[in-house]
Amino acid sequence: MWLAWPPVNYTAPLLLIGLVPLLVALSAIKEDDRLKKGKRIFLTAGLSFLVWNTVCIYWVYNSIHSFNDAFTSLLISLIPYGLGALLMTFAFWLYYRLSIYTSKWIAYLGLVSFWIAMEYLHQSWDLAFPWMNLGNGFAKMHQLIQWYEYTGVYGGTLWVLVSNIIGFEAYRSYKTKNGLERYKLSIVLSVVIVIPITLSLSKYTSYEEKSVPVNVVVVQPNIDPYLKYGSISAYEQVSTLTRLSDSIGQTNTEYFIWPETAIPNFANEYGIRTNMDYMRIQEFLSKYKNGTVISGIESVKTYPTAETVSAKFDANSNQYYDNFNAAVQIENSADVQFYHKSKLVPGVEKMPFPTALAFLKPVFAELGGSVGGWGWQDHPAVFYSYGGVGVTPVICYESIWGEWVGKAVKDGAQFIAIITNDGWWGNTSGKDQHFLYAKLRAIETRRWIARSANTGISGFIDQKGDIVSQSAWWTRTALKAEINLNSDLTFYVKNGDLIARFFCITAILLALIIPYRKWIRKLR
Repeated sequence: MWLAWPPVNYTAPLLLIGLVPLLVALSAIKEDDRLKKGKRIFLTAGLSFLVWNTVCIYWVYNSIHSFNDAFTSLLISLIPYGLGALLMTFAFWLYYRLSIYTSKWIAYLGLVSFWIAMEYLHQSWDLAFPWMNLGNGFAKMHQLIQWYEYTGVYGGTLWVLVSNIIGFEAYRSYKTKNGLERYKLSIVLSVVIVIPITLSLSKYTSYEEKSVPVNVVVVQPNIDPYLKYGSISAYEQVSTLTRLSDSIGQTNTEYFIWPETAIPNFANEYGIRTNMDYMRIQEFLSKYKNGTVISGIESVKTYPTAETVSAKFDANSNQYYDNFNAAVQIENSADVQFYHKSKLVPGVEKMPFPTALAFLKPVFAELGGSVGGWGWQDHPAVFYSYGGVGVTPVICYESIWGEWVGKAVKDGAQFIAIITNDGWWGNTSGKDQHFLYAKLRAIETRRWIARSANTGISGFIDQKGDIVSQSAWWTRTALKAEINLNSDLTFYVKNGDLIARFFCITAILLALIIPYRKWIRKLR
């Protein structure tokens, strides 16, 4: 399963059989005569998923170790390593429990339902981290999943689970049956694998973009994130951004995309037009008649009362305030638009379950963020330029939420601007995975991606998910492209995660069978 995961090349199809060995092991436990089968199944599946999650997202440790000693960093890293693995393990354990009371195929339906429900939970609750959703595993080989424009990543998850179940049954048939009977399910497995791939490749080769060109520049200033605050002034950072933008900007350039927190001076949103950095950007844009800057910014809003759940009180000014990891759009007019990052990183940017986990605040406060200190908004945004072009700003972590990005596209976004800072993880596969996942958003929405990373990977991805250009790691550069706008809405954009919601309902209904049948048995 690790070998099949991005950024490894050409191995994604291994996901379609990668869980078969685990199903074989769990079947052996179910069929032997020893006691405590449920516990042994839980531990076997748990160890498998803990190893898989850890080797795929080992890079989480790097960002934590930058602010903590090795032992503390390892303990905190166990949360992302272990939490996803625990949810996956619960799915398999519930499948085992259901198999005791129902037929084999109903139990398999339960396995699919429980797994997808656990993935959906892991993208919806306060500890959200849907990085390891099975459907994300095809990001490196996007040619195989062009049908994500209908299903989103949960279609990929469903494909992986069904394929593995049939693969396991094919293995059992081969071991226990004779003649042609032993090959029937192998043929079914081949069909389940080949048909989606064939349909996808056909879509990939025949897809044509409408020509609605816009000239866009993305900037990668490559400012060390650990020196960004204090060691390098905001003035110097903005100078670097404008210089890189100017180096490849053209008279017809309409967008300059700058990375997350590119303007790091906590600008007051109500006084933005008198902000020194804002005025320098306006001066820079004077050379570009239709130019617009979309940039990451750390901003502040003040209120006379506690208007938001995240508001803090400042005793010096006798006011409440929110500070935001935000995006701002600045153009050749007085119009300024803000978007406040909504999907905040648990522990780093937002305290999960703040009441229940209040005792952990001192620990999480060392992660480099502002625990309990970031405000957010409850819906995605679309920035409209003076010329009427709609773009959705997607800040870092938010780019792994397909339905969230789809909502902005549904509201009018014609391309997607991802602004991020992936330098916290170092030169690891974390930055590569994050960049590759953006290809899935391009396919789901059929929108170009313009991605600006402070340090990481910047680049352009077209509507088929092809990488048109990308930067190297730890390189100061700027890239430009003529991207095509699109206003058509895909089935996925219109309907969102239908598959996930359907299987969540199914999971609840099937899970209720377990206590009901247990109660019936007890009565008998």
